[in-house]
Amino acid sequence: MNETSYAIKNALLYTLFVAIVLLAPLYVYMVYMKSVYQVQNELALKQHARIIIHEMEAFGQRDEPTFNFPRFQLFQAGLYTNHFNPLFTLIEEPMEDFSPGYHTQGSYVYYIMPLPQNRYFSASYLIVGNKLSYSSIYQNVVMILVSIIIFVFLLSLFFLERFSRPFKRVNQKLDRFIKDSMHEINTPLSIINVNIDLFNRKNPESKYLKRIKAATKTLSNIYNDMDYLIKKQSREFEVQKIVLDKYLQERIEYFYEVAGMKKISISLNIDCTINIMFNSTKLQRIIDNNLSNAIKYSHENSKIEVSLESFENGCKLSFKDEGVGIKNPQRIFERYYREKSEKGGFGIGLNIVKQIIDEANITLKISSQVGKGSTFSYFIPARLLAIN
Repeated sequence: MNETSYAIKNALLYTLFVAIVLLAPLYVYMVYMKSVYQVQNELALKQHARIIIHEMEAFGQRDEPTFNFPRFQLFQAGLYTNHFNPLFTLIEEPMEDFSPGYHTQGSYVYYIMPLPQNRYFSASYLIVGNKLSYSSIYQNVVMILVSIIIFVFLLSLFFLERFSRPFKRVNQKLDRFIKDSMHEINTPLSIINVNIDLFNRKNPESKYLKRIKAATKTLSNIYNDMDYLIKKQSREFEVQKIVLDKYLQERIEYFYEVAGMKKISISLNIDCTINIMFNSTKLQRIIDNNLSNAIKYSHENSKIEVSLESFENGCKLSFKDEGVGIKNPQRIFERYYREKSEKGGFGIGLNIVKQIIDEANITLKISSQVGKGSTFSYFIPARLLAIN
């Protein structure tokens, strides 16, 4: 597992959780700030109304022929009769409520102040209004939320990294132990296989030695799966041209002793020579895990059919057995999942196969009947085929 991606993923999840929790108090804060803004705006409207009245009173004390009605950048005002007909107004917004006081009408707000009769140009009401915008409040709320999210995310990464240090050291030691163990396991397995072959050349074949060799090949397949998992994190697997039918024959011959222990026959049906551009290690993991599982879950004295067919848009590689079948086909690719624990293994083989075919865009179709057997069909696209 990549520690960095793991830390980022969990930090994001924790940050998302915190952000959701904060939405309620932020919403309350926003509603409160909007009400405060409304009160402040009402006071501003009243203040501008007093400024206009002050100017009108000052006009009455001056000997001037005309009155210049005060104009403001953000506020509009007007003088209205008793029936709210405009004597003079700068307000363009239609108003619905003419009762004295503060009113909100959509995004427009206005304040109606009653005036003494026949004192200010025969006007009965002074109305002052303006457009109300909450954009600054929304910006503040967003800024607060973003700042908290960034702070929580960075803090989460910091603490996750600190908390994970002991586990990282343990994992590193465990990785070194597994790598060293894998190396130590491979050496005796190779020695056993070589010595069995040497013994069989000089002596009659022994069923006991066949069992030993079959067991070592089963162990070798598990070893190869573990080795692939370790190396795939740090190694690039180079693509090469592979004669698929010949490669299949070699892998089937490798499993003859393993199949022979259960008296299982393996047949290979090929309609033509097919070359593919693929990595041999990855291809071996696909073929070996399918053959190993087919043998493991097949009944004694049964047969396994391996077929390779060519199509216009690629080719199909199939593994058919007469075994116990699969109860949960949708789960067999989960790591460590095993339908029958008594059959052995670690449950990692098909998980590796799924990773490989997904990377290569190889389609897999599974057909299985419980008690009758299973067929795994791999559809290899034409882009992976090599010109002969």
